[in-house]
Amino acid sequence: MTTEFKVCNCNRTMPLDAHAGAQIGTALGTGALPIHTELCRREVSSYLTSLDGVDDVVVACTQERSLFAEIAQQKGSVAPLRFVNIRETGGWGTQAKNAVPKMAALLAAAALPDPDPVPTVDYQSAGHALIIGPADRALAWAQRLGTQLDVSVLLTGGAAGEMLQDRAFPTFSGNQIAITGWLGEFNVKWQQANPIDLEACTRCNACIDVCPENAIDLTYQIDLNKCKSHRDCVKACGTIGAIDFVRSATQRSSDFDLIFDLSDAPLLSLHQPPQGYFAPGAIVERQMDDALKLTQMVGEFSKPKFFLYKEKLCAHGRNGKVGCTSCIDVCSAEAVSHHGDQIKVNPNLCVGCGACTTVCPSGALAYAYPRATDTGTRLKTMLSTYAKAGGTQPALLFHNQEQGAALINQLGRLSKAADKLKGVPAAVMPVELHHSASTGIDLWLTAIAYGATHIAILVTKQDAPEYVSALNQQIEIAQTILSGLGYAGVHVSLIQAQTPEQLDVGLSTIQAAQVPAQRALFNVAVDKRSTLELAIDHLKTHAPSKVDEIALPAGSLYGMVMVNKDTCTLCMSCVGACPESALTDNANMPQLRFIEKNCVQCGLCEKTCPENAITLAPRLLLTDAAKQPIVVNEAEPFHCISCQKPFGTAQMIETMVGKLSLHGAFAGNINRLKMCPDCRVVDMMANKQEAVATDLKRN
Repeated sequence: MTTEFKVCNCNRTMPLDAHAGAQIGTALGTGALPIHTELCRREVSSYLTSLDGVDDVVVACTQERSLFAEIAQQKGSVAPLRFVNIRETGGWGTQAKNAVPKMAALLAAAALPDPDPVPTVDYQSAGHALIIGPADRALAWAQRLGTQLDVSVLLTGGAAGEMLQDRAFPTFSGNQIAITGWLGEFNVKWQQANPIDLEACTRCNACIDVCPENAIDLTYQIDLNKCKSHRDCVKACGTIGAIDFVRSATQRSSDFDLIFDLSDAPLLSLHQPPQGYFAPGAIVERQMDDALKLTQMVGEFSKPKFFLYKEKLCAHGRNGKVGCTSCIDVCSAEAVSHHGDQIKVNPNLCVGCGACTTVCPSGALAYAYPRATDTGTRLKTMLSTYAKAGGTQPALLFHNQEQGAALINQLGRLSKAADKLKGVPAAVMPVELHHSASTGIDLWLTAIAYGATHIAILVTKQDAPEYVSALNQQIEIAQTILSGLGYAGVHVSLIQAQTPEQLDVGLSTIQAAQVPAQRALFNVAVDKRSTLELAIDHLKTHAPSKVDEIALPAGSLYGMVMVNKDTCTLCMSCVGACPESALTDNANMPQLRFIEKNCVQCGLCEKTCPENAITLAPRLLLTDAAKQPIVVNEAEPFHCISCQKPFGTAQMIETMVGKLSLHGAFAGNINRLKMCPDCRVVDMMANKQEAVATDLKRN
């Protein structure tokens, strides 16, 4: 199957001509591409012709995406449509004349097949919404949304002039509110703090009439600061029983599909709250936006299951000891939690940021949509096409598909309309990701091996502080490796921007760093550490400096373990705790061995060691010794005092005898600790028989 490319210079506002068409076509292997001027208007017939077949059609325009899609639908075309932005991403920048290689790269990436489908996470919402907040906000929105949603209200406070009117929706009051769950499955718990139960109240006003302190307003809640406890209201309420000052059952709970939280401070303070939860606070504009979103969240919804979890590779815990917690620490949606010796990822709470996969040292968590292999193919395609089109010193700009993409588009438009902004540089290729934190050191080093002279990661206010910290840590590790190999310059950086102007400044700081003279040809592997091994091997082969090892910062995913031989008893607890088989024993003699290539620096061995004899030493060993088992401690075996068979070590037996010699269970039998298990049983049986014989003689 082939791909037809439709390229337009947008009414001659981009420097694209026949020569550029030939340059792009050569890089794409299609032959010279015609460059249109008004593809969406006067030359639309050319677009219509391309829809006649079943081959993919890539249109280099996102401005008129809706129009092109509508035309294809009206024609009944079955040709798959893809759209790519070459205008704001470079065609309108001050370096637009040199951006043709980038345009070719973006077109090539757009022509790649879609990622393979993955399992989905499904949600069902019947529109049962709970509005939480003070009366003046909550009641007004309940009236507005009540015609479109099944509304309930939880009042957290009254307001002067507000009143409860007809019983159009369930109304509660309370505090100490706890919310769990997600779209379609929220559970809300609260304390019924006020004496008046609004669901039992008939709003007859009898309590208001008799209250001498005027402590009850028309939201039918008692101001306990005014109330003098005359209890006249209780008598007036009578058998209705809505007022109870000594209510014992104050805990309330109910289930909802949607939450509209109008509290001043969100009840859920997560940077990435669960889907179906909206917390606009007191800001009217945000209330209106979120209210519209609420009305659109009724029905059945699905999203990709963004992660893959390989339990066998997980270094979270062993035998009740917790080692690596990187994924739990970085998740701003609290979708990852401790679950015994493993972790548990709640797919309903997962927002697909991918930060957990970025920081996972073992590859137990992997990004599923798109997979690392898909992203790797995309990067390789872009960089190779860029080179074929004559481009030099390519750089990549990773950005999220929402605020990041919006900033790039705004920058492109402003650079065309005003001379103050430069726009996206010709050598910088934007790479849209679901989330900026979804790629890490494995793909960064791979991209550099493919020839990328710089990788910039755009982070916006949409990105949680945890993600920024994690990216900075990963950048430090990647840069340490590259600098250690002798590659000059800064290869990976963060650009933090909230405005097009800030992005423009950040892009202007990008400088090409040194990369291998020969571009790598390997493909990204399914396994994270396999990809890293391929990338590091290529970078090492072509490195300006030949080194055997590189010291890495704390928290790195490579390193060795240091064993204090004076305190290590070779009990092998660390071997049982190691999830990656980096620490092993020797079945033939007391020996602790270590394979550095396997170590992920999770720290389980360090935490498990009863003698505190192990410490971590982050580093990258670049010799073949990293793949070979080395002996980190060994000892002469201790020989059984009965049969002379070797077992244990002299130090271990000596330590055990010293600790247990005063224990009552071993009084008079301390020599059994110096016997092998078989001889220990024989000695116990012999003593038992001797005791039985002695008893018989006495009797």
